[in-house]
Amino acid sequence: MKNLSRGQWSLIIIIAILLIDQCVKIAVKTHMYIGECIDVTGWFKIAFIENNGAAFGMEMGSKLFLTIFRIIASGVLGYVLWYICRRPQYTMGFIACVALIEAGAIGNIIDCLFYGIIFDAPNAPAVATLFPDGGGYAPFFYGRVVDMLYFPLFSFYWPDWMPLVGGEYFEFFQPIFNIADSAICVGVAIILLFYYKQLTGNEAKNNQHQPNT
Repeated sequence: MKNLSRGQWSLIIIIAILLIDQCVKIAVKTHMYIGECIDVTGWFKIAFIENNGAAFGMEMGSKLFLTIFRIIASGVLGYVLWYICRRPQYTMGFIACVALIEAGAIGNIIDCLFYGIIFDAPNAPAVATLFPDGGGYAPFFYGRVVDMLYFPLFSFYWPDWMPLVGGEYFEFFQPIFNIADSAICVGVAIILLFYYKQLTGNEAKNNQHQPNT
């Protein structure tokens, strides 16, 4: 393992995230019905939803446009990953973060491209079938992204005297997401916190021009 190149390590990271992401999604789709929620703890639940939009269930215009945009963005990111793996001035930590982001992007693209073809979409409480006899629920490019990770850490009602939100229910954290979304967020967060200079190229240039000792 010590002799693996940076590119090989990046590939291992991408494959590992994709395997975990897809195994969890397939397990959820074939064992839970849409809208079902399983309490793991008081602050962590498995809640099965699907969405046509971007990360965390956000809706962003045309489904076809969004899928094509994801593919293009993933291709560009793949080229960036290939480029930085061949440049010794970029650290392995930075490369690993980019690999996480790429893996997350590919994970959600797989849903969009293939899930409409390989799964049906029965009404609750029936669960989906993998490779159903009658075909899938949508054509190529129109599959829905599977989300299931839900962390309602705490909730409360705003006091009635509060302007605009008085008496309304507030819950933190509301979005439901998946492993692919998590990989993207973790990769981006670590880059911004620890590798910002490499992101802008400043640290990489400094490393490149440092004399060998």
